[in-house]
Amino acid sequence: MKKKTGRNILLLILLLLGGVVAGWWQYSSGKKDTEESSPITVRVVRRDFSSTVLATGAIKSQVGSEVKVGARVSGKVMRLYANIGDAVKKGQIIAELEKDDLLAKVERNRAELAVTEARIAEVQARLKLADIQYQRQTKLIVDNFTSQDAVDSAEKELAVNQAGLNLARRQMESARAAIKESEANLGYATITAPISGVIASVSTQEGETVAAGLNSPVFVTIVDLKRLQVDAFVDEVDIGKINQGQKVVFTVDSYPAKEFEGRVVAIYPKAVIQENVVNYDVVIDITSSYDGLLKPDMTASVTIMLDARPDVLAVPVESIKRERGKTLLYVLTDGRAEVREVKTGWKDGTWIEIASGVTEGETILLSAPDQAGKTNGGK
Repeated sequence: MKKKTGRNILLLILLLLGGVVAGWWQYSSGKKDTEESSPITVRVVRRDFSSTVLATGAIKSQVGSEVKVGARVSGKVMRLYANIGDAVKKGQIIAELEKDDLLAKVERNRAELAVTEARIAEVQARLKLADIQYQRQTKLIVDNFTSQDAVDSAEKELAVNQAGLNLARRQMESARAAIKESEANLGYATITAPISGVIASVSTQEGETVAAGLNSPVFVTIVDLKRLQVDAFVDEVDIGKINQGQKVVFTVDSYPAKEFEGRVVAIYPKAVIQENVVNYDVVIDITSSYDGLLKPDMTASVTIMLDARPDVLAVPVESIKRERGKTLLYVLTDGRAEVREVKTGWKDGTWIEIASGVTEGETILLSAPDQAGKTNGGK
């Protein structure tokens, strides 16, 4: 009898537990169904926007900061003092060509100048004598102590010597010019760095003979690593937002945790089309210190800071729907979802500006009614 009573009590307890579990399951299912059937809503609010434009770019040398150094005269390379990676200063000797023939030409031109100067002295002496003879004959002709032929002959001799002096002076000027040219060519045999920087490439070697023609043979390329810039390629959709002076931050793959700063200084007017995508080259001047860190052709991830826009109407980006070329929002009005066309503006993270179509405080749906279910008992 006692065993039967114990079994009944145990059975009653199990039935009660089963009822509690079933009730909890039904409550939870109902709550879940209610949550799933109720769309998520938010209100149109005002926010301060600080929008950005993202772009990919590369570190480049500024105009004039990368120079190809070549030879302006032909000759054999006798000495080459440059190695890749060497730091050089402006005016430092990079290479020297064979100079024997150039020195000989300078000496020859100097000798020709000396001969010309001696010829001028000789002509000046003859000119002086001819002038004395002419003056004497003009005086003698007055008293009929000489003939007119003698006077004419003296005058002719004077004119010839004057012409000879003028010619000798022109020859002297030509000789001096030849000396300057030969000295300049001699100077070209010593090749110096036109700027301070780092040797980026070397394209010749000692003992090689170079021939100067229309294009000077390049010896080395020098890059000034203190004069770098960023060329960022901005999509045509965003290029209208970019203006000179805007602040920029960027990173490079070599130092992903370090941010460098800059500012927009120029926008190329001609587009760069790559794989049918239209981009524009935005030139960025690097304003933060980067000595020894940045090098040409490094890839840069660029963020361009646009002008701030305070107190604008904004909604979450996910609430915006686009259908048939229209931008739409679902606005909750009297418990029902009303589709409304809106005009959007800037985007700031997960928020987007609403330029027209709704007012502050209105309630909108994050998803379309057919995705979220019926609203507030709507049928």
